[in-house]
Amino acid sequence: MSESRTLSATEVPSERLLLRSALRDADRAGFIELYTDPEVQAYIGGPQPRSDVERHFDAAIASPTSRPGNYVIADNTTNRFVGTLMLAPRPDDGPGHVTGDGGELELGYALRRGAWGAGFAFEAASAALRAAAAELPDQPVVLVTQTANERSLRLAARLGFRPSGTFEEYGAEQTLCTAPLSVFRI
Repeated sequence: MSESRTLSATEVPSERLLLRSALRDADRAGFIELYTDPEVQAYIGGPQPRSDVERHFDAAIASPTSRPGNYVIADNTTNRFVGTLMLAPRPDDGPGHVTGDGGELELGYALRRGAWGAGFAFEAASAALRAAAAELPDQPVVLVTQTANERSLRLAARLGFRPSGTFEEYGAEQTLCTAPLSVFRI
């Protein structure tokens, strides 16, 4: 496996948002809403049971440093929970790799339904990718989305990702999109 590092920044600001590495107690309701909402989770495995989400939240609060590459997307004025973003090495044990030895960075995001359509996913992803491009060596970044998720595919293209193949996972066709980290340098 190639050695892939994760973005070390604990906060990444953008015009309207703040990506922060730590969950806060005040994020609880938004976090639970995000992971239990059937529409938000439609293309990423379906809604999770509330009790599981609550346990996951409590574990993340108790051990905030155990989640490298995972960020809360928050409104930079109110610090209100908007969603989550991940920019971390893609697990080696599954499909969806563009290098022979794995270790690519993977971008993923999910926003509360009330935040859809405002450009927050684009803004948050752009900020994280620019920060990573300034800090990490050039490497492939992958974005995997269910092929049926047309909104996510359009966002991937707008960010600069290009489809490079499809594969079956979680009972559905997934599209693997890629971009070199260097394209996000400013």
